[in-house]
Amino acid sequence: MPTTGATMTTPRRRTRDEEFADYMEARQASLLRTAYLISGDRHTAEDLVQTALAKLYLAWDRVESRGSVDGYVRRILVNEHNSLWRRAWKRHESSTDEVPEAAPHHDAYDDGTSARMWEFVQTLPRKQRAVIVLRYYEGLSEAEIAATLGVSTGTVKSQASRALAALRERTPEALAPTDTEPREEQR
Repeated sequence: MPTTGATMTTPRRRTRDEEFADYMEARQASLLRTAYLISGDRHTAEDLVQTALAKLYLAWDRVESRGSVDGYVRRILVNEHNSLWRRAWKRHESSTDEVPEAAPHHDAYDDGTSARMWEFVQTLPRKQRAVIVLRYYEGLSEAEIAATLGVSTGTVKSQASRALAALRERTPEALAPTDTEPREEQR
């Protein structure tokens, strides 16, 4: 009776899955403690362990020494935590019973020059465009931009400088900012 490929791999798959299930059952509590100590938050720790175990499962056949699995999965935990920490959307927010008072936003008249200016911004290289958008559209500081993009503040400064120089060079005279307020004479 001929056997199919699916029939031949079933015992191997089950053995692999059983090995992984045994490891997970034995080490999950310890990994959760480690993740909690790294993150300081139970929910984040649970997410880290779940992600780490999923990545370990995908690499289970490639782990040559079963004695080094603990070190391997701990490294995954640390790397995942660092990735979460670097993501801008994962900034910690605290809840409060009171809504903070913010200054009301009043739309200003735009004669169309702003939209045309952003067309020039779109012609910038990707990194320079990201810095300009985060700085002037989102209003982030250089340090916040550096953290968001995963670069140094020096890189943010140099990219912003190059982008502004390019924009000055490309911007037509009609879009150049004008000084409409009279300056006070120094006494």
